[in-house]
Formats: sequence, C-alpha cells, structure tokens
Amino acid sequence: MQIYMPTNVYSENNCVMNHKKELAALGNKALLVTGKHSSQANGSLADVKQALQEEGISYVVFDKIEENPSIETVMQARELGVNENVDFVVGIGGGSPMDAAKAIALMVANPKEDESILYEAREFQALPVAEVPTTAGTGSEATPYAILTIHARRTKQSISYRIYPALALLDSKYLKTESIDTLVNTTVDALAHLIESYLNTNANSYNRMYSEKGLRLFAEMKDDLLQCRRFGGEPRQTLSDEVFDKLMQMSATAGMAITHTSTSLPHGLSYAVTYELGVPHGKAVGIFLPGFLTFYQEKEDVRAVLRQMCFASVDDFTEYMDELLGKVEISDDLWKKDVEMIMGNQAKLKNYPFTMDEETLYKFRR
Repeated sequence: MQIYMPTNVYSENNCVMNHKKELAALGNKALLVTGKHSSQANGSLADVKQALQEEGISYVVFDKIEENPSIETVMQARELGVNENVDFVVGIGGGSPMDAAKAIALMVANPKEDESILYEAREFQALPVAEVPTTAGTGSEATPYAILTIHARRTKQSISYRIYPALALLDSKYLKTESIDTLVNTTVDALAHLIESYLNTNANSYNRMYSEKGLRLFAEMKDDLLQCRRFGGEPRQTLSDEVFDKLMQMSATAGMAITHTSTSLPHGLSYAVTYELGVPHGKAVGIFLPGFLTFYQEKEDVRAVLRQMCFASVDDFTEYMDELLGKVEISDDLWKKDVEMIMGNQAKLKNYPFTMDEETLYKFRR
C-alpha cells in the first residue's frame, strides 16, 4: 500500500494573501488561467493579482477557458504563454480552468511540440502549477489529472501525464457566489469521486480513509444542501459558513481519494451525456450513482458507503439524488453508444473490481 500526496495544500480564510510568498516562489512570471466571469465575480482573480503584485511577480491573464475545456483552447493559451515567456501557471476557478492549467503548463514547457503529445506516453516536463479552486467539485487542486474535450471523438479524456499542482490555495468564501445548480452539480461530482474511489479495484485501507472522511462530511451537510435546493434561492442566503467550509474540504478530500484510485464507471458513462446533451458534468455523473451502487457486487462495501453517508438503503439514496438532481432523459441511440463506449474503455473497466457486461450496464439508465 502507498500514499502519495505531493501537493502543498492550504485551506483557510484569505488563503491566497496569506500564502502569497509560496505562490510567488514558483517563478518570475505567471500565466493566470481562468474563465470569463466567475473568478471576477467571486474575487479570486483579484486576490491572485494582488498577491503577485505585492510580491513583485508579473503576470498575464488568459480568461477564455470554457466549461469542459478543449484541446484547441489549451493550444490558444499555450501560444500566449510562450509569447509572454511565462514560467509558471495558476489555475483559478472550477475543474475546467484547473484542469486546463495543467495541460497548458505542459504545452508551454514544450513549445516545439504540437497537441499530439497530450495523449502520448512520452516523458515531458511541465511548468509549475498552482491552483485556486472556486467550486467544491472536481478536487483538481489535489489530483494529477487534466480532462479535456476531444471534439474529433465527441468525448472527454484525461491527458496522458500526471501533473500534480505544486500549490493549492483553498478559501471557501469563493463558493458563496455560486448558483444553486452549480453548487449541487459540483458537490455531486465530489460525491461521485468519493464513492467511485471507495468501490474501486485500487482501493485499500489507506486510501479509503480519504473517501470515508469525505463521505462523513457529505452526511453532515446533505440535508442543508437539499433544503437549499428546495428553497431555490442563492446558497449564501441559506447555507452557513460552516457548510461552505465543509463543501470545500469534501471536494479536496475527494480529489485526494481519486488521486490514488482514479474514477470508475459513473464517470466513464457521464462523458457522452455531457458532450451530446450538454448536461453539466457533476449531474451527468450523479445520475449513474444509484445504478452503480445497486449493481456493485460486493454488497457489504456498498452498505459501508451508505452508512458513511447516513442512508439506510440504496433506495433512500436514490430518492435523495432524484430530488437533488432531477432526471435526465437519454435516448436509446445515445444510451447504446454510451454503453458501447464504456465497454471499450479499459481504463474505467479495470477500476471496477468485477466483470461488467453490457446487459448490466444497460440497467444503469433509470
């Protein structure tokens, strides 16, 4: 058994400013990678800029990262980074900017290579990366993974390189500007990480400690989250600072869990649903969790997961998820394509400890 967690993670109020020296120590000029709106609205981009300015570090901003970032966008950011001679990258936002930052750091560090290296098993180094998460979902600040959209194949896939951030700066105040839909979808993504990591070929008593911690955090706030959904207003009007702190902790802990195991079937099934139907990633993953628990063959492990979440049964969990997420209509043609795709995805199948067949997978759609 092995535990390997090389990222230096800080989690506290005013985290970026408190650790501006560690951020500045990563290089002499930063490429700030973010989306168009949220990092400006929640103050995270301004905090990073101020921290770098106070430490005398110059920077350039690339703010064109879309949801589910594409290879094309990564290459556009690479061009800016190379032209500006940056020597480290800061991802600011949700999973999309944080994942993109890792891929961009790889491409900027190798300016003579084209995008084909993203999915080649070769030895390349990346620039140092810092991450400032502003959603409580992907845990990308604590993982080496970078998932990009591949338009040519109409799907998503993690790049071939494991790029751990050197530094992660977590501050739950950035969550308070999120909509209820974003908060729910990202939280469910983190929940899927915890469940898929615990029920995984690569799970052991060491790395399951991360999943257990995260599942207990979810149990402590799942009723608050559901009440917030029912209320339908802004989360900051109904959720306490303590809940926001737990959401951020849960997300990072879930990232630490999948760092050691990777994800499994629900994530694999989600990619086509997101690409073809535009369903947000967390929701697309979440709709497959009840089926995953229902048909997982080691029932005692399923009961352990349910106990950690404080659900009496899979039916209780399913009822909760249906109300929290709603349902997604998947056509027969898309579902057939999705099942065929996952049956050809050896990376996901090998993380499922038992033999999986198409007949069982078809039952995952409810």
